[in-house]
Amino acid sequence: MVKTKNKVILSAAVTLLAAVTLAGCSNNSSSSSSNSAVKFSTAYKNSAATDKNATKNGTLKLAMPSNSPFQGITDPVLAPNATDAEAFAPGGENSLFNVDKNYKIVDGGLANQKLDRKAKTATITIRSNAKWSNGSPVIAKDVEYAYEVLGNKESTSSQYSSDFENIEGMAAYHKGTASTISGIEMPNGEKGKKVVIHFKQMTPSMKFSGNSYIWGSIEPYEYIKDVPIAKLASSEQIRKNPIFVGPYKLDKVVEGESTSWSPNKYYYGKKAQIGHITINVVSLNNIDKALQSKKYDSVVPEVAGSLGGTDYKNLKNLKGYAKVGQPALGYSYFAFNLGHFDTKTGKNVEDSSKKMSNKSLRQAMMYAVNVDQVSKKFGNGIKWRANTLIPPVFSKYYDKSAKGYPLDIKKANKLLDDAGYKKRNGSKWRSDPNGKKLVIHFGAMSSSATTEATYQNYLQQWHKIGLNVKYANGKPMEVNSFYDTLQKPNQNSIDLWLGAWSLSSEPTQTQLYGETAPFNMGHFATKKNTELINKMNDSSAWNDETRTKTFKEWQEYMNDQAGVVGDQFNYAWQPVNKRVKGFDISPANDEFYSNLTLTSSKLK
Repeated sequence: MVKTKNKVILSAAVTLLAAVTLAGCSNNSSSSSSNSAVKFSTAYKNSAATDKNATKNGTLKLAMPSNSPFQGITDPVLAPNATDAEAFAPGGENSLFNVDKNYKIVDGGLANQKLDRKAKTATITIRSNAKWSNGSPVIAKDVEYAYEVLGNKESTSSQYSSDFENIEGMAAYHKGTASTISGIEMPNGEKGKKVVIHFKQMTPSMKFSGNSYIWGSIEPYEYIKDVPIAKLASSEQIRKNPIFVGPYKLDKVVEGESTSWSPNKYYYGKKAQIGHITINVVSLNNIDKALQSKKYDSVVPEVAGSLGGTDYKNLKNLKGYAKVGQPALGYSYFAFNLGHFDTKTGKNVEDSSKKMSNKSLRQAMMYAVNVDQVSKKFGNGIKWRANTLIPPVFSKYYDKSAKGYPLDIKKANKLLDDAGYKKRNGSKWRSDPNGKKLVIHFGAMSSSATTEATYQNYLQQWHKIGLNVKYANGKPMEVNSFYDTLQKPNQNSIDLWLGAWSLSSEPTQTQLYGETAPFNMGHFATKKNTELINKMNDSSAWNDETRTKTFKEWQEYMNDQAGVVGDQFNYAWQPVNKRVKGFDISPANDEFYSNLTLTSSKLK
């Protein structure tokens, strides 16, 4: 199950572009952002016959491109970034629902959902034959407990947002003034198969997976109930001996490096056909050679896309491999440190004394980067400048007319001059409007050599407009350290950073940029932003035209404010060895891993 994105997760790599040199990419102006020149199919139509022996006894070998080890947190509520979700994907991410091609929830999955707008309820009914990989039945408490782990004030989850307080009693539970969530009812008891969730209001997003009101995965309550929620992420049940509800069960995990899988005999759905699956972390600098050497059948399917433009150039004609892809459910972005997270109130708070609080400074820095030119020169048709914070995969809500921030050095300099950021006393660097020295610390994740060359280019672009921008910590940071730093409630070591999101399959922005969102790491929290995000799912949003208008108004507002600015959109694509059959990454393929077979014992 690679398609039902229950949550927003931090993308563990920004595989931006290619390297060599960026000379000739620094013009003073730019054309508007344009879409990819490459078109992909979501499936490899392999017509060869399945080799039953190779399928039953063979091993599907998948690589996971990353410069960092995965942390080993198998719980979808607690997983901190994309690498953990990918490393344990054959277990099914403990997903509740099946979806169609538009991520709309449909019947037939682990559970069915029924919405009642009049009663303001969602009824979740678990299928009778659903079991965990240890043979235990899936029960109503497994659904309810996911909300307890999510909302507990001692939880280490980053997924909580104010949207969940639409559930009756969730706010009191989150504050610690109630021991249970009053709005979650189990009519037939904890061991029954039905859960009824009572809401203050119903929203149109509830019809789709990944919405920020109905959580899309479950917890193995009987297996983990004796572990305090605060310690769950480090527990043996989650780290060493996890259980799953998907088509494969975990056989072995080498901490941070690899996972091994075999069919889960208790799986309710289509039985897994391949005898073994292995997933190995491969560094971004080695992934192309590893695939060219035919060490792997493919990479782990990932909605945000882990392979970049250089990889595409190197691998697009790889003999023995086909290519599949789709518009990415993710994007890379620039963000500025504008405040802090108040742990007492659970809210992001802007601070006007922050170095990056001046909007003109932020806008100037965004006009200075040459994303269009770099994307055109090195994106090889699969990447292009992000003109908003809603990617084109959300075609109804994406504002294709938005200009975003094309390169304009002249405008960048004027913005800085007018705002009082001037060079004083013969300095090559601008000082702040008060005449004080200005040094801006840029945070970036360690990545491929080509991507890190792009970071250097962006630094040079900022230097051109007289801003003294340096790497935070002197160099790109290891991904876990990078996000650990950003998620501190009041960090001051990073002023501006380049990150990436692997998105939920429903585009409401509360979990990313909401007032109470832990993932709002730049702490952009204006009254207008909160109003627009809330409007995305209020009673007016049941009208499609109104909801679309709200999304476009929010995109325009965010572009103007420049607290967070899109960097690049892309295709999520991957090569697939031609011995693999049934490889289809479209959202509606609810049995991705179960549908796979092999046509030979060796890679083509």
